[in-house]
Amino acid sequence: MSFIEREASSVSDDEAIINLKETIALQKNEFIKNPFPSLDQRLELIGALANMMIQYRTKIHEALDADFHGHPTQFADLVECLGVAGRAGYVAENLAEWMKPQMRFAEPAVFGTGKAYIQYQPKGVIGNMVPWNFPFDVGLGPLVEMLAAGNRAIVKPSDLVPACGELTLEMVNATFDRDQVAVVIGGIELSKAFSTLQWDHLMYTGGIEVGRSVAVAAAQNLTPVTLELGGKNPALIADDNLIRSTVETVIGCKMIKNGQMCTSPDYVMVSEGKTREFSEIVKEIINEAMPEYTLNAHTTGIINGRHLNRLMEYVDDAKSKGATIVEIGGKPDRKTLKMPFTLVLNPTEDMKIMQNEIFGPILPVKTYKTIDEAVGYINSHERPLGVYFYTQDATLGEKVKHSTVSGGFCLNVAAAHSALPSLGFGGIGSSGIGRHHGIEGFLEFSNPRGVFERGEDDLIASFFPPYGDLANAVIAGALGEGDA
Repeated sequence: MSFIEREASSVSDDEAIINLKETIALQKNEFIKNPFPSLDQRLELIGALANMMIQYRTKIHEALDADFHGHPTQFADLVECLGVAGRAGYVAENLAEWMKPQMRFAEPAVFGTGKAYIQYQPKGVIGNMVPWNFPFDVGLGPLVEMLAAGNRAIVKPSDLVPACGELTLEMVNATFDRDQVAVVIGGIELSKAFSTLQWDHLMYTGGIEVGRSVAVAAAQNLTPVTLELGGKNPALIADDNLIRSTVETVIGCKMIKNGQMCTSPDYVMVSEGKTREFSEIVKEIINEAMPEYTLNAHTTGIINGRHLNRLMEYVDDAKSKGATIVEIGGKPDRKTLKMPFTLVLNPTEDMKIMQNEIFGPILPVKTYKTIDEAVGYINSHERPLGVYFYTQDATLGEKVKHSTVSGGFCLNVAAAHSALPSLGFGGIGSSGIGRHHGIEGFLEFSNPRGVFERGEDDLIASFFPPYGDLANAVIAGALGEGDA
């Protein structure tokens, strides 16, 4: 049976919420029984996750194709399947080192032979609220670090990708015990309830407004959160690097998932007088590489009609306010949920495309007089998930890197910081809180527990009342007035 033919889950949100609460209780109970899994136990779970992604490759292709009305299988392999498996492999290679106690200094004159260290302890049960655009990479990828840190986890897929959600449930049920990793499927009421529950840590990936509500709900339980919220990522191109190879990386990244990616360039900045040159290079690249863009099999569909309508409204709004619209590769088709790659030249701040994260194949092109002016524009707005700067001048690259603040920074490429399993990924300010990937992900989902083991020959008794000669001696020693 194909995913298009598969019936959606018949479980109501009320039933799903009950199931979720029962599963949290089950996982918390099992966590108490084994609050510090061994290295071998963690590696076994990570290995099972990696094998699962390879075993279900074909079904993942089918599910993505069904939910996105067309999805390139190669990209599904590169990111949604092999990306997660590769992430697991990297963590498995480094986990033994990460789990070691991190020794800290303890003054021998006071604490004798005592030992102080940080022991990274599992937090417990973690919830993951997954976005629709990368249902497996963001749905199952963070499980790598969650399991590596010794936690248990419950994943809630987005209801906008039902085929991917059902497959995630099938995969996890076939691979893990419910008390270790579980999946819950449901609609808006389940989503609202999910963030209100007593998690030991909660991860959410999605829009800023929902992210705020998740943070507020989690705060009622003092639940720590990891929020990845996207934003308007600039691609700033210096005059010395406005060349075809540069534009290919900007446009190539923008075409991934048809712009439906949180790290996509959300607007481009070129110097005054270069807009036409940039536009011509873009048209040349797309017409050569992706002719008939809306019909090309490598063009991912817009997720649903509501989002396509939103994107078309952005274009209409920009046009009505004086922007030049350049459509490349076809015409919008609400039946197939496809639209051409669209440049919006000389946008103004009152346009919807400059006020909202676009999440589609629309690319505003702004101009600047100087790099300093461009940096000032970037810094006058909310801090983005990524800043992408293109220059052949290494000194200028360093200047822009240190003059901007963002979740990540890429020089002469876009979004690569989000693809490396070794590089902590996340936002800052309105683009997010916290990190996953690599050791930063391991630390994010761990409790850095301070541990002190008493030894011999210490002066700990000096801290206890009543205070007298021993305390005075320690104080004098600290002030350099005598030996403790």
